[in-house]
Amino acid sequence: MMNMWKVSAVAAAAVAVAGCTQSESVDLSPQALAAAESSGFTLPESGKDGGELHIYTWSDYLAPELIVGFEKALGVKVVVDTFDSNEAMYAKLKAGGTGYDLMTPSSYQIPQMAKEGMIEKIDHSKCPNVKKNFDPSFAAQIVDPSFTYSVPYTVTYTGFMYDRSKVPEGVEVNTWKILENPAMKGRVTLLDDFREVIGGGLMSLGYSLNSTNPDEIDAAVSEVLKWRRNARKFDAESYKTEVAAGSIWIGHGYSTDATQVIVGDEEEGMEPREDIGFALPKEGFTIAFDELVVAKDAKRKDLAYAFINFIYDGEAAKVNMEYLCGPNPVKPGIDLLDDEMRGIVLLDPETLKCGQVLKSIDDPKVMELYNKAWDRIKATDSK
Repeated sequence: MMNMWKVSAVAAAAVAVAGCTQSESVDLSPQALAAAESSGFTLPESGKDGGELHIYTWSDYLAPELIVGFEKALGVKVVVDTFDSNEAMYAKLKAGGTGYDLMTPSSYQIPQMAKEGMIEKIDHSKCPNVKKNFDPSFAAQIVDPSFTYSVPYTVTYTGFMYDRSKVPEGVEVNTWKILENPAMKGRVTLLDDFREVIGGGLMSLGYSLNSTNPDEIDAAVSEVLKWRRNARKFDAESYKTEVAAGSIWIGHGYSTDATQVIVGDEEEGMEPREDIGFALPKEGFTIAFDELVVAKDAKRKDLAYAFINFIYDGEAAKVNMEYLCGPNPVKPGIDLLDDEMRGIVLLDPETLKCGQVLKSIDDPKVMELYNKAWDRIKATDSK
């Protein structure tokens, strides 16, 4: 999605959203070439096919200019496949899905992938831009500050994308309580992600997003089952279009998804949507970094590292953030953003205090508790 509309002020309930702007396409091939060279990549001989880089990521998660610039500079082809949840991504890999070089799982999924030999340790000599350009202001939001198996890519905040015209007047949107409001019957979707949904139940009760307490997890399930009565389905993708179309009034989802819809897409003929908002629950919301990892069986690790190094170039990161409507933790890129864009991609410190960082669950017994809790939730029909 190329966000090119100029929007002066699109306000969301808990997050100020002013609009993503990008006046024209940018040739990033010089930056891609420089990043590749500093990663140690050897350019193919003139006239020879440079091969393919296979990326497995979320939808609408890389600016087209990055891909075009990388292909042009290196004489290669970038092939992108997408997933809609960490669980779906992991299940595909576990079932034997191969052929990927670079992937973008969320932080909490990475320890398990590392333990099972799916990904390799990061060779920082091949992506020097990362430690040079990482913005330390994001350090508190990442799980592994040593970047052992992963490199932080972008942070998302989970809340509610909603239709302003459909939410009854006087009803607070920035609270988990709205999900059990009778007026929302059949007009709500919940993410198809057990950590996000159960985590929401935990935070709504004042517990930690990463609780390992069986009683707290059980109490969270009870809360989620109240929401389940109103929820039409569990969904991690179509809520974006359904809220925009008015068939769903509240979609439990990600900040970048919502903001891309709010600001519109000129190339696709999608105008800015001031009738759509995004709210973060005041009781607590999820902060989750999606990270760049290199597959253990990657055929083109050289291209994977060159691409990681490229993403951490300041100009490349600026263009990518304007596309994503969300932050890459690349300080030179953030510094290049204008004030309006910086206000979109960065949460203010006071709002950020309500967020909780999603972490991995390492204890198999606790993971079993979550899996059984999720089974209970999914087995319960909405009524």
